[in-house]
Amino acid sequence: MPYAPGDAGKGASLFKTRCAQCHTLGKGEPNKVGPNLHGRVIHIFRVEGFSYTAANVNKGVTWGEETLFEYLENPKKYIPGTKMAFAGLKKEKDRNDLIVHLKEATA
Repeated sequence: MPYAPGDAGKGASLFKTRCAQCHTLGKGEPNKVGPNLHGRVIHIFRVEGFSYTAANVNKGVTWGEETLFEYLENPKKYIPGTKMAFAGLKKEKDRNDLIVHLKEATA
């Protein structure tokens, strides 16, 4: 099943419990273990000063709803060699909810 708009409120809760320990969303907020995602969810992004693995750089992903949907299921399968420790979200609904939240919170 491809990406379908989800529930941003549920996505915010997922972000808080599954992502916020490594990522920030607000403009000007610092990088953590992972990069700040503000303004970078729906396109190719590189955060100045953040050290990406060669695997991430070489994959050359243009991030959008569909690529995020696939990536968030299993980041290590989508980008072998990534240093992202996140195991992924197996439920399609959870991925849809998180993506809607990310789109709204990082615009």
